[in-house]
Amino acid sequence: MQVPVPARPHLVLGSSSRYRHELLSRLKVPFDVAVPDIDETPRTGERPDALAARLALEKAHAVARKFPGSVVIGSDQVADLDGEPLGKPGDHERATAQLRRMRGRTVVFQTAVAVVCLSSGFQQSELAPVTVRFRDMTDEEIESYLRAEQPYDCAGSARSEGLGIALLEAIENDDPTALIGLPLIRTCRMLRAAGIKLP
Repeated sequence: MQVPVPARPHLVLGSSSRYRHELLSRLKVPFDVAVPDIDETPRTGERPDALAARLALEKAHAVARKFPGSVVIGSDQVADLDGEPLGKPGDHERATAQLRRMRGRTVVFQTAVAVVCLSSGFQQSELAPVTVRFRDMTDEEIESYLRAEQPYDCAGSARSEGLGIALLEAIENDDPTALIGLPLIRTCRMLRAAGIKLP
């Protein structure tokens, strides 16, 4: 008698980010995408690392409630400038202001990831901070970069996987994908623990 092979757990990325979609696609595992509907407003006095961790978990749970038998990934990134959260600028004016504030300074990009499966009771989350030192950029360099890259959907306005790398002095972290928006080393570890088969 042949023993049936257990079905592969269904994987869902709870994110509207095209960057996270591209990163997760590297793992060659089929997944669906669902956009979490949550309020991302920081709480009074909430530090950037706590904000990123809370939002990643809330995103995962919001999507997991729609797919209770699935393994769901939630993630969030907040740029931390001396304890002040910097989110996605949304437009050219805000991006210019962000980069002017960050030039010549060190910014910690707090990237959080959470993996949740309601039916099995699985829940894990981790924070992957990335320390970034920015060059002392001129206004002309900032303007030229923003016109070329238009990174208005990136926390802190710096798209390191593109032209934004030219704005930086150094990057210090233990997971090179964390700065792009999804720390894959940590994500792989949690997905394996949740029952997702990976190489």
